[in-house]
Amino acid sequence: VSFSEDPDLQPILVGLFLSMYLVTVLGNLLIILAVSSDSHLHTPMYFFLSNLSFTDICFISTTVPKMIVDIQTHSRVISYEGCLTQMSIFAIFACMDDMLLTVMAYDRFVAICHPLHYLVIMNPRLCGFLVLVSFLVSLFDSQLHNLIVLQFTNFKDVEISNFFCDPSQLLNLACPDTFSNNILKYFLGVVYGLFPISGILFSYYKIVSSILRIPSSGGKYKAFSTCGSHLSVVCLFYATAFGVYLGSAVSHSPRKVVLASVMYTVVTPMLNPFIYSLRNKDIKGALRRLHSRTV
Repeated sequence: VSFSEDPDLQPILVGLFLSMYLVTVLGNLLIILAVSSDSHLHTPMYFFLSNLSFTDICFISTTVPKMIVDIQTHSRVISYEGCLTQMSIFAIFACMDDMLLTVMAYDRFVAICHPLHYLVIMNPRLCGFLVLVSFLVSLFDSQLHNLIVLQFTNFKDVEISNFFCDPSQLLNLACPDTFSNNILKYFLGVVYGLFPISGILFSYYKIVSSILRIPSSGGKYKAFSTCGSHLSVVCLFYATAFGVYLGSAVSHSPRKVVLASVMYTVVTPMLNPFIYSLRNKDIKGALRRLHSRTV
């Protein structure tokens, strides 16, 4: 589905989305450079943050470049192989975002609830293992989507009510409304939606309980500030993601689905670097030191 049929609006849309894409890539690259170049940031929290930034770059790169080319060339066609490829890569990095936010919530839980054992528990081996498991789970999710969609081989002249090959819409096309296929879709929703959210909520329940037991207000503020950026990103990610899928279930307007998807796939990855850099003194200090070395 195109954003607008108005030819005068096409250059504005290309400029807008190209700018958002470049800001997202640059912002997340700066986070990765700051973390890798500053020894003060070689900690588990920033290791996960740099992985999240890399995932966001890949996440937005699966949809926006193709969308910009489509707007520029006035084309709304994608091949069968191209659609499956885009859906697979999108599913991997969307799920990676989901899993990494859950891992980062666990990291904040250990840091606040078990501060004396933090470096022992969150050792480099465990951190690497958690990222590897997140990738493998995301890869399995992507391949499961592929196996389901491949049942539906007649994809010729099919209209997708979005600006990219949205996995949820392809699942609805590929799966007839049968009991077994509905069970499978609910299973995917529970495993890749409910479980990570439950882990994040449980971690923050424990975090808040521990913070409330701190006697000094200064200590409470410092503890809250260490997880404020992550909590902001979690709220932004899940609010926009649920807005897309709940909105598409309630509303049958393709235009509303497209606009909601832009928030989820473009705006959220673009805002993540700003949230982490503006609310984090360590990141701002590392960026200043990186700038001074570059100059």
